[in-house]
Amino acid sequence: MSGSGGRIIALAGGVGGAKLADGLAQRLGEYLTVVVNTGDDFEHLGMHVSPDLDTVMYTLAGLANPSQGWGLEGESWVFMDQLSRLGGPDWFKLGDRDLATHAIRTSRLRGGATLSDVTEDLCGVLGIRSRILPMSDDSVRTMIQSDGKILGFQEYFVRLRCEVPVTSICFEGADRAKLNPRITKLHASERPAAVVICPSNPYLSIDPIMAVPGAREWLASLRVPVVAVSPIVAGSAIKGPAAKVMGELGIQVSASAIARHYRGVVSGLVIDVSDAALSNEIESMGLPVRVAQTVMSSAADRLALADECLEFARGLAGRALEDSGR
Repeated sequence: MSGSGGRIIALAGGVGGAKLADGLAQRLGEYLTVVVNTGDDFEHLGMHVSPDLDTVMYTLAGLANPSQGWGLEGESWVFMDQLSRLGGPDWFKLGDRDLATHAIRTSRLRGGATLSDVTEDLCGVLGIRSRILPMSDDSVRTMIQSDGKILGFQEYFVRLRCEVPVTSICFEGADRAKLNPRITKLHASERPAAVVICPSNPYLSIDPIMAVPGAREWLASLRVPVVAVSPIVAGSAIKGPAAKVMGELGIQVSASAIARHYRGVVSGLVIDVSDAALSNEIESMGLPVRVAQTVMSSAADRLALADECLEFARGLAGRALEDSGR
């Protein structure tokens, strides 16, 4: 699948999601649309911060800090140093250059622009050819329940460093939100060829997208292969709290559990070579499996995994055509 083969839609959030989105963007350019989780968004120091949107945007622009995966490479921290000196809330790090993004976004939103408008303009300035869309222009906030306390996601993830147990997860405002209309218009104007669910945390990055009313119906209405990449490799998460959260929610930490979570939504699952022994178990659920190198340590790894996903989707589409012709 390439540009001539139709548009590819990716669902993403977090560093792992951004890495695969980058591989897809390098291969597809303008024929890729990335739908990004905004459940992590929050107000901080009077500014609207969109961590997942920014991580995807900076990564596709080639500006992300390569060692941590988020923020800008070559960042300076004069603002944070002074904020800390003045006794301000310094638990969420905002780099000096990164601040410009949040300031522009906040000003535009207060002036009546939508989050989609602002994101599109920022991507244009940064020279990003692929399209990046927030899942909704309405407020959806991922909330963590822990021992009777309700925590905003960034408070749990950054301030508390995921150290408290997770009892349950909810998405505040999701029931009142509307799926970004620019997402649904993709189907009307140009039939996508496939959907790739990146190796983002299913519970914290993909579930918020699917919690928006109409998201699941929209995905099913596309009638194209939906390929997901497991973020669990050999019983662990490469980055982030996915494994910890799964364990605390009583879910087995394995690629098989990811298959069960996505069953009914996806057409096939990509698992890491280290989990190849789970292929039969997952396929017994009625879910085709592709075994590949899913750990992305380099730019070449991102491209290779993108190619694996696209080839897998192509094969699933061909299989569906054969079945319909019988």
